[in-house]
Amino acid sequence: MKKTNAENLGGVILQYLRETGLETPLNEHRLIQAWSTVLGPSVSRYTKELRIYNQVLFVTVSSAAMRNELMMRRTELVSRLNSQVGAQVITQIVLR
Repeated sequence: MKKTNAENLGGVILQYLRETGLETPLNEHRLIQAWSTVLGPSVSRYTKELRIYNQVLFVTVSSAAMRNELMMRRTELVSRLNSQVGAQVITQIVLR
């Protein structure tokens, strides 16, 4: 039996996700899950809600001091979160 048209399974799955429009929601979910990994449990304790809309991550923070700290590090956090996911998922962070 001769193999023809052999392809990498990872490439086929990625192509399927792109064609069905599931790649973006999957990356958004992975980014939200990476929030606690990138920022640690001490920061995650003060965040209540994370959602992504039009490549903007909206974060509800319960502490004003923590919100100010995160506000100063927004551009760094965008790049760290995107690199954790391995794709350009968000372009900015809005803290509430």
